[in-house]
Amino acid sequence: MELESYVDNSRNLTIKSTIPEVTLSEPCCVGIDEAGRGPVLGPMVYGICYYPLSRAEEVKNLGLADSKTLSEEQREELFKTVDENKEFIGWAINILSPNYLSKSMLKRTKYSLNEVSHDTAIGLINLLLTNNINVHEVYVDTVGVAEKYQDKLQKIFPGLQITVTPKADAKFPVVSAASICAKVARDKILKEWKFLENIQFNKEHGSGYPSDPTTKKWLAESIDKVFGFPQLVRFSWSTCSNILDSKAVAIHWDDDDDDEDEAAKGTASITSFFTPKYDSNDRQKHQFFKERQLEPVEMF
Repeated sequence: MELESYVDNSRNLTIKSTIPEVTLSEPCCVGIDEAGRGPVLGPMVYGICYYPLSRAEEVKNLGLADSKTLSEEQREELFKTVDENKEFIGWAINILSPNYLSKSMLKRTKYSLNEVSHDTAIGLINLLLTNNINVHEVYVDTVGVAEKYQDKLQKIFPGLQITVTPKADAKFPVVSAASICAKVARDKILKEWKFLENIQFNKEHGSGYPSDPTTKKWLAESIDKVFGFPQLVRFSWSTCSNILDSKAVAIHWDDDDDDEDEAAKGTASITSFFTPKYDSNDRQKHQFFKERQLEPVEMF
């Protein structure tokens, strides 16, 4: 899998195989799964795999399995097997950067990880349809309640036969293949991560899961007291918030809504300096403006 184009780790990226000619004409089954939903480090990667229904038995004999039950070496070998059968098996991955995940989850209007996951799966199905692949059956490992997720996808793609179920990566070889593609890509990205901060960080960061002591240690050692964490980190995770609270420089942000409270305390907020003050006869200016001979702008 060529990931050389993933240079700017702050951006998302989609990588896809060549499209097998046979998938444009014969009805195909499609599997979707992700890798890296829970870790505090690195991207979340969604994988999609597809092949003609007529080749299902042949794919079953390849020995595909849920990527979580396989060793790294086994996953690498099985991905090579999938990629070598490119005359009838196609795949694509969508890499969602940790920076993107953090920004999504910390928006004023929160964009939850479940919504991100659903929209990514929808985008991958649309990718196949846009490329004229003859999609017939779609199997998806669930995110959230399986029935609601399946109903959501079925309404968006009424012409497809969609199955959403827990442990789909263990039940359907096409989802196993997607799981392997996603996991191999994520592992490779983490191994070859290029820190854009131009700082040398310890590469021994463990599994990336918040419960991993090695990962916790790495986070505590890699924090900048002013700027926080490098972009490898999903800073919206509570693990990061706790470390920032204990180790980072405290910053207090005055809220404009607190102007009255500040006035009551005998202190003025920054916005009060730009508000004209009046008495019964004349406009009174703050000393700051008098010294600099500044006049307010008139509104027309």
